[in-house]
Order: sequence, then structure tokens, then C-alpha cells
Amino acid sequence: MNLQSNFRVKEYVAQRAIFIVLIALVVGIAIADPNFLAFSTLRDILQQSSTRLIIALGAAFILITGGVDLSAGRVVGLTAVISASMLQIDTYANRFFPDLPQLWVGIPIVIGIVAGLLVGLINGIIIAKLHVPPFIATLGTMVGIYGVNSIYFNMDPNQSQPIGGLRKDFTQWGSGYIDLGGGYSIPYIVLIAIAVASICWVIFNKTRLGKNMYAIGGNVQAAHVSGINVARNLIMIYAISGALYGLAGVLEAARTGGATNNYGNMYELDAIAACVVGGVSTAGGIGTVPGVMAGVLIFGVINYGLTFIGVSPYWQLIIKGLIIVSAVAFDIRKYMAKK
Repeated sequence: MNLQSNFRVKEYVAQRAIFIVLIALVVGIAIADPNFLAFSTLRDILQQSSTRLIIALGAAFILITGGVDLSAGRVVGLTAVISASMLQIDTYANRFFPDLPQLWVGIPIVIGIVAGLLVGLINGIIIAKLHVPPFIATLGTMVGIYGVNSIYFNMDPNQSQPIGGLRKDFTQWGSGYIDLGGGYSIPYIVLIAIAVASICWVIFNKTRLGKNMYAIGGNVQAAHVSGINVARNLIMIYAISGALYGLAGVLEAARTGGATNNYGNMYELDAIAACVVGGVSTAGGIGTVPGVMAGVLIFGVINYGLTFIGVSPYWQLIIKGLIIVSAVAFDIRKYMAKK
């Protein structure tokens, strides 16, 4: 009976290890500096983590199928530049499009999201139809997208100058908030990230596409035999991921109030790391939305919290590296045990 109880305790801890680590990090930092638990601090962490969560959710779609997407960060940069370039105020001295009339704010936002979706669609077609390995396919698009974005960013009269002077009706989506009274508020961008996560949860758990996604990642040959159109599902999944990257890029431009062609650099690695730490298997077929959220928050707490208590950025990198390696090692052990 004791052995059975011990096994259940170990299984319970293993399934919820990511949340235990997150709580331990928060408690540890709070002990070092109780001010860390101030509502404003937690709100700032959530605000900074919101776009990272949307990117990580896009990466999770692909990781669950057994693939990988290295182009995510460059898609974020492209869509940030595209949306920001069309949403500058009339009086800004260095407008990207001097003669462009003031557009309804939704038009550039939709254009940015569609641009991300198209990149994802291209990735999906290359992988599903041309059978190019995801690592190579997305590596190629990563380089190509950066080139396209740099050419666009260098157009006259901008000539690679940082894009600023963004309209308030756009930046409010990244920096605005709902006032709850009593000194409490919720940023719009946090609510958007929660809404996106909720939609992703529904797709993961309640739709045929979600079931097919797990089946493809679990065993692609078995998915073929069971009648799943693998190519069509992969194309849809990469397109959805691209749209999420596009939305994240638009919101990142709104949050920071500007954009350059270097926005989003290396974001894909942070997203993949957050997914892996959050329990998304590198072998495919396993992953949850709450796990991804916890993984993103862990890195948000590390980045903000350790800086808050004065830990050197170099030590932060070491801690992040140890967490990533430990998570992957744990994932591989679980995968080998199943095999």
C-alpha cells in the first residue's frame, strides 16, 4: 500500500512539476524581496509575457506535430514593421508612407496577421507537399523573411530608420489597460493573450484538427493509415501558427510604440524553450495550453524577477539554460520509458 501511495505521489508531482517550479520561483524571489508580490509587478510580468505566450502557442501547434518552426521570430519582426509603417500619426516628421491617409486601425492589424498566415502557409506547403524537413524549411524561410523585411524597412524615405510616432488608437492595444479602481488595472494585451490561449485550448481539445494534430505527432504513419489527410492538416497548422506570430508582431509593435527589422530576433528559441519547459514533447504528440502558459510565465519570472532582486543577467542565462536542459532530459526519459 505504501509503495502504491509513493507511486501516486511521484506521478502527481511529475505531472505538475512545471507548476511547482513556477510557484517555487515566485516564493523564492518574494522571500528575497517581498515587494515582488506587489500587484503592479505581477501585472508588468503578465504584460511583458503576453506576446511571448502567443508566439509560444503558435510554436506548440507545430511541436506537437513533431515539427519545429525557426521562422517565428522573423515573422514577428515582419508583421511588426508592416503594421507600424501604416499607423503613424500625420504630424510625425519621418513617416514611412508620407502620403498615406489615416487608415482605420483594424486594416493594418489584419494585414499584419494575414502576412504571418501567408508565411505559415508557405512553410506548410514546403513541408507537407515538397517533404522538406521542418528544420530546413523554416530555416530557409527565416533567412528569406528577414531579407524581405530588411528591403521593405530600407525603402525610401525611411531608409532603415526605426519606425516611431505610432497612433494612440494602435498603441493602446499594447500599453492600454482597463482600470478596475483602487489602483488595480488589467492591460488589454493580457486579455488578448488570455482570449488567444482559450481559443487554442478549444482547438487542442475539442476539434478534429486538434485530435489530428496529436495523432500526427504521435505516429505519422498510423495517422496516414487511419485516414487522416496529413498534408492538409499540416498546412492548416502551420498557417494558424503563422497567424499567431503575425498577431504577436502587431501587438509587440503596439506595446513598444515602434518597430525595426530586428524585432523578434531569437524569439522562436524562447518560444520553443517555453513549450519544452511547459511539457510539450520534442518527440511530438504531447502538449497542453496550460503547460505552455506556465512555461512562458517561468521565463517571465526569471527575466523580470531575477532582475528585480539584482541577479546578474549572466547568471539568469545560466539558470535558464539549466531549466531548459533539465526539461528536455526529463522529456526524453519519459519518451524512452514509453518506447
